[in-house]
Amino acid sequence: MFMNGKIKKLLADKKFGFILPDGEERDLFFHANELDGVSFDELREGDAVTFEVNNDSPKGPSAVKVKKA
Repeated sequence: MFMNGKIKKLLADKKFGFILPDGEERDLFFHANELDGVSFDELREGDAVTFEVNNDSPKGPSAVKVKKA
């Protein structure tokens, strides 16, 4: 199930960032490898995105299939 959110923080040198899901207080990690149809360099903090949540990550839930909304 796809969710909506906004890019909260980008760490360009590490190619990962964090998304704040709409209506949530806790952000989700995402890696550039999980982008779909957009490159990491095209993203900006505050951009609206859609994504799915992967609950099987060893470090906790993360965002996958991340797309610009």
